[in-house]
Amino acid sequence: MAKKSPAALSSDHAYVVNPAQLGGIDLLNQIDGPAAGTRCAWVNTGSGLHYKVLVDRGLDIAEAFYKGMSLSWLSLSGAPRPEMAMHRGLDWLWGFFGGLVASCGPSSAGAPCKDGTEELGLHGRHTNLSASLESVVGPDPLRGLTEMSITGVVRQAKLFEPNLELRRTITSPLGRSRIIIEDTFINRGNLDAPHAWLLHMNFGYPLLEPGSQFLFAGKTTPIGEHAAAHFKKRNLRVVPEPLDEHRGTGEACVYIDPDTDRAGNVCCGVLNPKRKFGVKLTFLKKHFPRVVNWQHFGPNGQYVMGIEPANCGVEGRNVDRQRGWLDVLRPGQVREYKIAIDVVEGPAEIAEFKKAAGGK
Repeated sequence: MAKKSPAALSSDHAYVVNPAQLGGIDLLNQIDGPAAGTRCAWVNTGSGLHYKVLVDRGLDIAEAFYKGMSLSWLSLSGAPRPEMAMHRGLDWLWGFFGGLVASCGPSSAGAPCKDGTEELGLHGRHTNLSASLESVVGPDPLRGLTEMSITGVVRQAKLFEPNLELRRTITSPLGRSRIIIEDTFINRGNLDAPHAWLLHMNFGYPLLEPGSQFLFAGKTTPIGEHAAAHFKKRNLRVVPEPLDEHRGTGEACVYIDPDTDRAGNVCCGVLNPKRKFGVKLTFLKKHFPRVVNWQHFGPNGQYVMGIEPANCGVEGRNVDRQRGWLDVLRPGQVREYKIAIDVVEGPAEIAEFKKAAGGK
């Protein structure tokens, strides 16, 4: 479907009486399996892109499809009900659905560690917290409403502990294959609060297959000796066949210090040259000063690559503290983040994507 201008969308009322025929948002309650009883929202952009927002998993995004093709990798666990007990050690992985966006934080992200007297589990509590919905707005071109959006509040709160509140808005323009995520944190407690925020974006087949390309520009630093050895023999930018060395816990990660355009924007993402489409990520470096690339190209469906914009590292909050990477929110302080996710297709869009992301 060709992308439409607002003027073109407003003329659709000549052919359509119900805006849902063009696109919109359906709120649902899941009734079966490990996710039974949880809320979600299916968003149909009317452009070939549709995706599922997990209201009870921090307003993260699980499934995402473009013209019937999956953009994200999905784990076998799916997205079960949120479980507050899943914050010790590696327990987070039991509920890790993969998905287009699995947010990590807001007090810590990355490896389990001990930071001072605090025991921290993998990737924090966010994705096991339910949101309180503030608004769900559908499109209606006849009334000049050419966007659809979901806004909700997610709170990590405990007496005597840091009290962090996130207001997240997810927006898609009708007729465009775009998702915009805007996150605003506020420290509602009376103590300084360590703050880490990482968007764990997990790409899978058929977008991700042998020959797909990771497009980015910037300096890279492998995380650990194993990753350094891995990237010496393999091209970081080209997706390989499934790797026997990535069975089980086999993986490789790298930090990227991304280049920006004159406005401070970072552009990176995944391109599938064979299928002639890709996913472009755009964000401000002042919001996400580094990008983590996670590669886990295991056989038998464990085939995933993560692109993870972050304000932190992934080796543990104690390591961030030592390096001077640890962010802190003072009482009443606000921190904002914004990222745009675009599906690109066709020669012109792909050429622009490659140029913006430093590809060739």
